[in-house]
Amino acid sequence: MNVHVLQHVQFEDIGSMASWLEAQGACVSYTRFFNDSALPQIKGLDLVIAMGGPMSVNDESVLPWLRLEKQFVRATVEKGIPVLGVCLGAQLIANALGSRVYRNPQKEIGWFPIEATPNTSNAFRFPEKCMVFHWHGETFDLPPGAVRLAKSAACENQAFQIGQHVIGLQFHLETTPESAQAILDNCGDELIPGGPYIQTEAELRGINGAAYAQINRLMGEVLSHVTRTSG
Repeated sequence: MNVHVLQHVQFEDIGSMASWLEAQGACVSYTRFFNDSALPQIKGLDLVIAMGGPMSVNDESVLPWLRLEKQFVRATVEKGIPVLGVCLGAQLIANALGSRVYRNPQKEIGWFPIEATPNTSNAFRFPEKCMVFHWHGETFDLPPGAVRLAKSAACENQAFQIGQHVIGLQFHLETTPESAQAILDNCGDELIPGGPYIQTEAELRGINGAAYAQINRLMGEVLSHVTRTSG
């Protein structure tokens, strides 16, 4: 399996996905936009993972590589190659396919529940309700042909699927204690008191290992779903 990762900042890597990909014997390559914006040929790729980052997909004037990245994501989706987007990555998929990305009424930072949304398609099914890790201030309209998979009290569009092989997650299932520490070290100034969906640093640091293990298992299920070859 040839997997290419689109990484936007050094402190938001693939987290628990690394062990899942290693178990599949995957060959993993990167475009690290904070160092180099060179993108690979689409031919031969079996999965593209677009990670998160503190920038907006609307920042093309200051980050011109965003335009190239969106073209790459759109072309990958059109070729039928599996694509998984996480947070900014989900917003990139939506925007690349023509949907708006804009400020959410509430910032959502911390561990809050999502609810699965009913669907009759052959789409991924989340647990009816589960606690996941969030760190976002923007949201998106569902792209054309997308099925909503989950919502939360703070954000209507938390996850979507297009066809069999494209999934966007507004939240983070790949987060480990180490990657949570990294985002706290780099983005902790966003923990402004008073927001109803912004936890304190103490609350974030108080999460036990079982919570991380649960979301990491769920990420493995998402990866298995988006890369499956039939069904």
